[in-house]
Parts: sequence; structure tokens; C-alpha cells
Amino acid sequence: MAKKEDYLRKPEWLKIKLNTNENYTDLKKLMREKSLHTVCEEAKCPNIHECWAVRRTATFMILGSVCTRACRFCAVKTGLPTELDLAEPERVADSVALMNLKHAVITMVARDDLKDGGAKVLAETVRAIRRKSPFTTIEVLPSDLSGDYENLKMLMDAKPDILNHNIETVRELTPRIRARATYERSLEFLKRAKEMQPEIPTKSSLMIGLGETKEQIIQTMDDLRENNVDIMTIGQYLQPSKKHLKVQKYYHPDEFAELREIAMSKGFSHCEAGPLVRSSYHADEQVNAAAKQKQAQA
Repeated sequence: MAKKEDYLRKPEWLKIKLNTNENYTDLKKLMREKSLHTVCEEAKCPNIHECWAVRRTATFMILGSVCTRACRFCAVKTGLPTELDLAEPERVADSVALMNLKHAVITMVARDDLKDGGAKVLAETVRAIRRKSPFTTIEVLPSDLSGDYENLKMLMDAKPDILNHNIETVRELTPRIRARATYERSLEFLKRAKEMQPEIPTKSSLMIGLGETKEQIIQTMDDLRENNVDIMTIGQYLQPSKKHLKVQKYYHPDEFAELREIAMSKGFSHCEAGPLVRSSYHADEQVNAAAKQKQAQA
């Protein structure tokens, strides 16, 4: 058992302000009434109080709450899923309409037990939201769908407004941190998505603090840009439990600001970087930034 001194003490800038106002309690009630899961809760996101209570946004997690992969950084439960709820797309769409969301983020657990990896249900969710909330922009955050590009095409044909797939960590650390996924497959996934629908912005997220070097972070930026990724988010890894990988370093906000500047200099249309930034943090602003860049290039 690790001794307490083996764990780095959290710095002051990582203290989270709790806010359980009416927006927060309303959203929590709605999620339970509709039998929906959110990555905000399942992955213990540090921004849940800001997003639910202040911005009134949420990231829906579909295809159940049990993931077939056991990545060493992730708090989502691992096991063999039993549920495939074909009515889920309509329930998510109803909730998006009830919440009157301007921007909806739909993510998923990895479903390696399904031939299509869950792509059909995710695509149907996009279409259901389009029918019920035509002015809502939609971001999808799929797994790598086991590298099956027919499954990716099924999803891209539904035409989400942003395709987000997370690289998670640098190439050198990927085998130790991610389960089944590979660095090259994630890059190829992002590249193929852009080739299928060139007008749809692509996005990826990197968590840092797991032992990577600054040079490796910059190389990851270059790799993403070489594969035409438009948007990047960079956040601090936080250890969800003692069973998960330990934090090797807490980056200072000034270091995140520098990384954001470097990313923007490489041509990303938008980069969110900060200690509490997660993949869907301020996602509504990112879709607007991507649209503005598209207009500027037209």
C-alpha cells in the first residue's frame, strides 16, 4: 500500500467551488427521471458544478454506464455491458429539448461487445436531437469503434457539428495508460473522420501530469495538426481513486497558458488549456470558434 507521502498534494488552484443551486438540482432530477447517464457524474468531472449550476450544460453518456475497457486513468466502471437500449436516443433528445440546450455533447462508453461498437445508437441520437432541437449544435465523442471505419462512416453520415475523439496521452505513455486503444489508431480515426466529412471540425483532448515531457506534448500537437485536427483541449490528470495511476506532476496555470499559446501558433482554431479543463469544457465556445475560422477561410 502506497504511503501518503507518495501522493502529491493538490495545489490551491485545483480547489473546486461547489454550487448546488436550482439549475444543478433540476438537471440531476431530469437525468434520473429519464434514466440517463452523464460523463459529468460517471467520470467524476471536476467541472460538474460550474457546468450544471452556472452554464446549464451537460455531457450525456449513452450505451450504458459500464465500459468494456479498463483504462488506468478513467473512473467509469469496467465490465461486460448487458444493456442495449434502442429507446435511448429519443430520451436523450427529449432531455436536450427540455433543457433548451444550445450545444449538446454526446459521449459513450466503449462497447467492444457490439459489432458496430455502438455507432448506430450514437448516430440515431444525433438524428433524434436534430428532429427535436434543430437549432442545437451537436458534438459527439465516440470511442475508436475498434478502428472499423464503416462504423465511423455510419456516425459521420449523421453529420454531427463536431467529431471529438480523445488521444488522451502522448505516444510514449499510451500502452501503459489506455486499454486496447492505440495512439496511431486514434490519429487514423481523426484523419478518416475529416476525409469523410471535411466540413465537420475534429477535436481531441490531452491530459497531462502522467510523466510526459513538454517535448512530447508539443509532438502530440504536431501529430494532431498533421491529421487535420481543428480543436484541442489540454487538462490536468486527476487521480480518481487509489486504484488508478498516480499524478506525477501538477502543472501550474501559467504552464497551461503557455501550452495554449503554442497550440494556437500551430494552427488550431481553438484550444482550451487549464488545470480543470476536460474534453467538453466550454464546448459551446469551441464550436463557435471553429465556425468563425471556417468563415474567415471562405
